[in-house]
Amino acid sequence: MRLDDVVSRANEITKELSSVVLGYEEESRLLLAALLANGHVLLEGVPGVAKTTMARALARLLGLGEDLVKIGEVPYKGFSRIQFTPDLMPSDITGSLVFNPITREFEPKFGPVFAYVVLADEINRAVPRTQSALLEAMQERQVTIGGSTYPLEVRRKGKFFFVIATQNPVEQEGTYPLPEAQLDRFLMKIVVDYPRSLEVEKRIYRLHMDRITEPLEDLEPIVGPQWVVEAQEYIAKHVKVSEESLEYATRIIRATRPSVFEPVARFFELGASPRAGIALIRAAKALAALRGSEVVELEDVETALFPVLNHRLMPSLERIVEEGLRGERHIARYKVIREGLEFVKKSVSL
Repeated sequence: MRLDDVVSRANEITKELSSVVLGYEEESRLLLAALLANGHVLLEGVPGVAKTTMARALARLLGLGEDLVKIGEVPYKGFSRIQFTPDLMPSDITGSLVFNPITREFEPKFGPVFAYVVLADEINRAVPRTQSALLEAMQERQVTIGGSTYPLEVRRKGKFFFVIATQNPVEQEGTYPLPEAQLDRFLMKIVVDYPRSLEVEKRIYRLHMDRITEPLEDLEPIVGPQWVVEAQEYIAKHVKVSEESLEYATRIIRATRPSVFEPVARFFELGASPRAGIALIRAAKALAALRGSEVVELEDVETALFPVLNHRLMPSLERIVEEGLRGERHIARYKVIREGLEFVKKSVSL
């Protein structure tokens, strides 16, 4: 694996993604960066902005369908979708022991979490107990069924584990918001907004107006799972972080904490933790690689800043109320966070 291989294949993937998910090139690039950083992603947006389509399209481009691949005693799906509902139980995700009347023994029945790419649709619709079952699997990358532990990641066999969760920021009745500690399991939270312009929205309608099936059905695989694992390991080992970028990232993380940098208290009630800093560096390394560089620059840190920190910072409630009175209350929180991060960047500029 060389950097050219990573860049060329990644460019092909983002190009094909952009052909079926129009107008979301930046979001698609962030999604791919999170995968290459071996993290997980939370997609947030109102219904109908292609969050699920984006996840399904990426899985197809990685050569992942619903066929089973057996590694050891565990069968893994390429792509698995879990629709979260209030009555979903933890065992519906992870699996359970079932009695085999022929052998008269209990055998493991593996749940949909045993896949390369898992789409957790509307994750905030499930009760906290069920949410925790998935989020524990994301953190530990393994599942325990009946006293036996089974891996969700087998890197030597090209088996990676990538969770894409979605949630709707508007309709909150009957939902169970993820606590901050559980949100921290996601490397990035990508906010998927409405199409940015009239022309983009017209292109979306043109793409669908003469079709019955979804455009993503025409996508062909570009790479396989082994490429993903090799690209992840190449980026981790070979993409370096310059001292200037490390200094900049560290200053930003510390400056989000009101106890360290008092002026930021008008934007944030709770700042970023060291784990947020680790996530920022990992994401910046992946973005540098996608840019074709083996060295992380300040621009990579700044590109990763909002998607990595927007779900880890607790914005000032007063500022949220102020922004919410101006309309579109569901994005008021992000306006405050963006404003706060811009203030932090100016304060710590090198």
